Amino acid sequence: MQNIPVIILKQLIILPNQEIKLEISNIISQKTVVESTLKYNSKILVIAPIDAFEEDPGVEDLPRVGVIAQIKSRIATNKGMQIKLRGIKRVAVNKYYNAEDSILFSEVMYIDLPNIIKEEESALIKKLKKVLKKYIDSSNYLSNDVLSLINNADLNKVTDIIASFLPFDINKKLSYMQEINPIKRAKNLIGDMNEEIKIQELDEELDNKVNESFSEDQRKFILREKIKVINAELGEENLQNEEIKRFKELLEKLKIPVKVKEKIAREIKKLEFMNEASPEFSVIRNYLDYILNLPWNKCTKESSNFNMVLKVLNESHYGLEEIKTRIAEYVAIKNINKNVSCPIICLVGPPGVGKTSIAMSIANALNRKFYKISVGGLNDATELIGSRKTYLASAPGKIIQGINKVGSNNPVILIDEVDKMVKDYKGDPASVLLEILDPIQNKTFTDNYLEEPFDLSNVLFILTANYLNDIPYALLDRVEIINLNSYTLFEKKDIARKYLLPKICREHIIVEKERFSDELLYFIINNYTYESGVRELNRVLTSLVRKMAINNIKTINQEKVIKLLGTPKYENEKINEANIGVANTLAYTPNGGDVTCCEVISYSGTGKVTCTGNLGQIMQESIEVIISIVKNKYKYNFSKTDLHFHYLSADIKKDGPSAGLASIICLLSLMEKKKIANDIAFTGELSLNGNILKIGGLKEKLIGAYNRGIKTVYIPKSNQEDLKELPEVVKNSIEINLVSNIDDLYTKLFK
Repeated sequence: MQNIPVIILKQLIILPNQEIKLEISNIISQKTVVESTLKYNSKILVIAPIDAFEEDPGVEDLPRVGVIAQIKSRIATNKGMQIKLRGIKRVAVNKYYNAEDSILFSEVMYIDLPNIIKEEESALIKKLKKVLKKYIDSSNYLSNDVLSLINNADLNKVTDIIASFLPFDINKKLSYMQEINPIKRAKNLIGDMNEEIKIQELDEELDNKVNESFSEDQRKFILREKIKVINAELGEENLQNEEIKRFKELLEKLKIPVKVKEKIAREIKKLEFMNEASPEFSVIRNYLDYILNLPWNKCTKESSNFNMVLKVLNESHYGLEEIKTRIAEYVAIKNINKNVSCPIICLVGPPGVGKTSIAMSIANALNRKFYKISVGGLNDATELIGSRKTYLASAPGKIIQGINKVGSNNPVILIDEVDKMVKDYKGDPASVLLEILDPIQNKTFTDNYLEEPFDLSNVLFILTANYLNDIPYALLDRVEIINLNSYTLFEKKDIARKYLLPKICREHIIVEKERFSDELLYFIINNYTYESGVRELNRVLTSLVRKMAINNIKTINQEKVIKLLGTPKYENEKINEANIGVANTLAYTPNGGDVTCCEVISYSGTGKVTCTGNLGQIMQESIEVIISIVKNKYKYNFSKTDLHFHYLSADIKKDGPSAGLASIICLLSLMEKKKIANDIAFTGELSLNGNILKIGGLKEKLIGAYNRGIKTVYIPKSNQEDLKELPEVVKNSIEINLVSNIDDLYTKLFK
């Protein structure tokens, strides 16, 4: 057995002994390539989904045979990464599993080839070369260079090289990749090449037959005459008529606007008089097949009992009262006014707090279908609004695709990670999203592929984001923001007790969840998780219960937890020791509130200021402001002194002014040679006059401070109203001081 990272290629198959070049823009795929290069000797398992058209394949959609490839080269590009792969060998996949950073891994084993009689192998190679030569002579696709590549090769290699060059479709290529026996591959290749040769010969024969009846007056009917001969040979003269009849029947049943109906009728009429050999024929047929099967009038009956809706949501999720209440209000109002517009809700919060899962529960509670669209990293607007049907590989946008897939015109559509959309030369997806979400515009939403308006007003759109400040402003103006904040230690314990453990224990046939005491849960949360949500906690508890089941452990305590899970990962994640020139600041990151440390030292110099710790432009300017304040108000002279400011947690970019208050405190601590207690933290923006200004994200910051053991915080007085939203347990555990000017704080801390 061997564990190896996996990369999934759609619409592309690699075979052993084949080299391909790829452009990779997907973030997870890029991480997979880097992981392979660093830890797996540049080896990677290359697979293709069983269903090439599945947009989001699950583990069950992945094949059990793949090809291990060698990453020959890797080059960074503007779009992501370009790599060169060479197929090495087929392997059998025992299982797939996800590791950290969402990278897909596999457990594989090498496949032993069946024994082949030497004489039979030689005969098959000889036959393959003969048929291949005939195929090359009848085709303009291949050159004789292929013959030189298979000289002195065994049957296994010969079949893979030939299959890699032939213009088979994706399903045929997949069958050759999954076929382990080279004898079967050889026989299939001989059959497939002979079939292609016969088709080519038949095509030439048909050309000759058509040319015999060819005249000046018949030139424009050449393709039609050709298809008639083909249909006569195959006995399928009426297939086109049957398909047109089916389209007309579907159109008759649809209750859609008259103009749309007339447009579809014209397309059917056009298809009726079009030759099947015309390239436009398949375009129009696919278009009609799609537009006629859309759920124009199909919807699910929505639940009208708001108490029952609340009950379902409470059974699936702890807390999150604001979003639950908002959905219940929508149901209650809809009972009064059937025409009320669906709300457009944006759930903002760090990873793991339940944004996606509550959206799924809302769909379940309302008895609506659910569909998820991820727009993280999306930079091409056509992925949302579709491409014209005349374009190559045209398709509807993700919204229409989702509605078609669920078969209902009133689903809950989750648009995930709207704060990570990208605007570039390909377009602005946020602007397109405005048209999709706006209840005034989306009644007549027109996908480029459909070219006709489709009513999206019955769709309940729920958006998610990790960071409020990264949501495009125009989009922010159209949605209802509901914050899903970080969980406190007690909330995590309750979630584990009431929701996570019952589910995990049921899955592992362990009923006695009461064996996990509150103290034990606190120990697990504090020592094995470090997050705002409960995703990591769920993984840790699942791992622990799994190990208990395997080892038949009936009772559990701290010592057994350490034995099963290993040394605690976060037992040393504590606030820094008190020291001169050191102060704690509260940060609001995409992962929730946190406490980070700023520190400053001085040494002889010329007044130079150095700033490190992954700082943005705003943060750099904030440091210049605090130095000017200290020079002006407290008359310190730095003309012969260099200062070095450093902010810990360099993996998080800091680009806000709210660390200004902590920065000036650590500088004053250095100048006054007085320590600041390590259980005190500060947040606030400073003006040049020393006024402490209002900041954002206070609730998340204070929850983060509470989780890190901070006892005292100093915040801007102008943020007093924000304290009303703070959980009582946080208010009761932290001394919150409101300050409006640095002079007040200077007097309190240093005089």
